[in-house]
Amino acid sequence: MAAPEPAPAIDGTADRPAIRLAPGRHKRVRAGHPWAYSNEIAMTREAKALPPGSIVRLLDSADGPLGAAMFNPRPLISARLLASDPDTAIDREFLSDRLASALALRERLFDAPYYRLAWSEADGLPGLVLDRYGDTAAAQLNTAGMDRLAEELAEALYETVGVRSIVFRNDTAARALEGLPSQTSQAGAPVEGPVEIVENGVRFVVDLTAGQKTGWFYDHRENRARVAALARDLDVLDAYSYVGGFGIQAAAAGARSALCLDRSEPALDLAAESAKRNGVAGACGFVRGDVFRTLEEFAREGRRFDIVVCDPPAFVKSRKDMASGLKGYRKLIRLAAGCVRAGGFLFAASCSQQVDAGQFAETLRGALRGLRRAGRVLHRGGAGSDHPIHPYLPESAYLKAVLLQLD
Repeated sequence: MAAPEPAPAIDGTADRPAIRLAPGRHKRVRAGHPWAYSNEIAMTREAKALPPGSIVRLLDSADGPLGAAMFNPRPLISARLLASDPDTAIDREFLSDRLASALALRERLFDAPYYRLAWSEADGLPGLVLDRYGDTAAAQLNTAGMDRLAEELAEALYETVGVRSIVFRNDTAARALEGLPSQTSQAGAPVEGPVEIVENGVRFVVDLTAGQKTGWFYDHRENRARVAALARDLDVLDAYSYVGGFGIQAAAAGARSALCLDRSEPALDLAAESAKRNGVAGACGFVRGDVFRTLEEFAREGRRFDIVVCDPPAFVKSRKDMASGLKGYRKLIRLAAGCVRAGGFLFAASCSQQVDAGQFAETLRGALRGLRRAGRVLHRGGAGSDHPIHPYLPESAYLKAVLLQLD
């Protein structure tokens, strides 16, 4: 398969259109925030007629320059800044420079080419989520502007990073907000079947074409190492295990047993293969099932573990989901904590962007109150260092994680 079909050239600085903010609405962008919302922009007839993803000069109401931005009149976030100079050329050289900076940081952080290579606004590439798997990259193009740069991005990846294959996992809900289709495609050398990665010295096989998100969740790298460091001679339950990231690393660290629980049979098949490749198949078990129902069954059976990991998918995907989502987290943590032996450990996480750290902490406290269990927090954290946080975008700090010991 080829890369997504590119649109006509989107950038020419000589005739680049201008988008102006409404009077008095420039202060936040001027201070460093990388977004301008539709209700802050003077949505003239000409602005509304621009093709989604157009590169524009973003100006204040007095024509003062704010920067070069990608513009889409459809979503609430209508303009996303790319550069402070409104005449910056947004082309393959621009993308190569941004990728080179992102690559230099990751190569300083990690000694193997397995990491999130670019994390959207935090790496100056709005709408781009890019994970590296050796000489293969998996990309999500979540904005119309980045989608129209797909061909230039592929060339920049070949030249700057040295990847041979690119999987475009353009099947996210964010694309619908931008008016983009959901699709998966490839560029470069074909990716056929799972690929192998190494994390914290442990080998995993992951599916980049049909697995969740881009195939692997690099954000929990440091959390997996922290849990594994506790696991020697203990019994571990990895709930929502996906391909066994927590459980297999715990087994490799000497856990007495590691049970991976997930509802996806293909994910558990990959987890079983990874356990074999690391020589820990004898310590690992794999159960396909609904996590809530299975935890309830374990509670009725009196089955307990020394470590329970609970890393569910996002329960809150929009503000309207908040009440039901927090209720779901509270129930899940209560069930998970109920399966932890006295003196054991609970690792609980939320990747819901809408839920802040305070809300998640209170939800966790509520779950423990319901069980009348005390304990102590050993660590609060989030995503690893290859998921940097934009200082003006608290939304980029989406992952909340808490490690506790329970009495």
